[in-house]
Amino acid sequence: MPTVLRSGPYRAYFYSHDLMEPPHVHVDRDDRSAKFWIDPVSLARNLGFKPSELRTIERLLADNQPVLMAAWRAHLGGEA
Repeated sequence: MPTVLRSGPYRAYFYSHDLMEPPHVHVDRDDRSAKFWIDPVSLARNLGFKPSELRTIERLLADNQPVLMAAWRAHLGGEA
């Protein structure tokens, strides 16, 4: 589970076995977790984050989308 981005309390990472899904990251903070598609950045699943915090995370991921896509290709391969 390589961490691809850390910002404040948020950790964004990949699961190596997620090859069969479109590019995405998992974001954790404390006991909360969410899954976001990377291209375009959008929420896939939420477990505990409040809507305002999800908007903050979505902005963070959108600001770093090129880095996240490059990390996805480097770690998981493919042309996604």
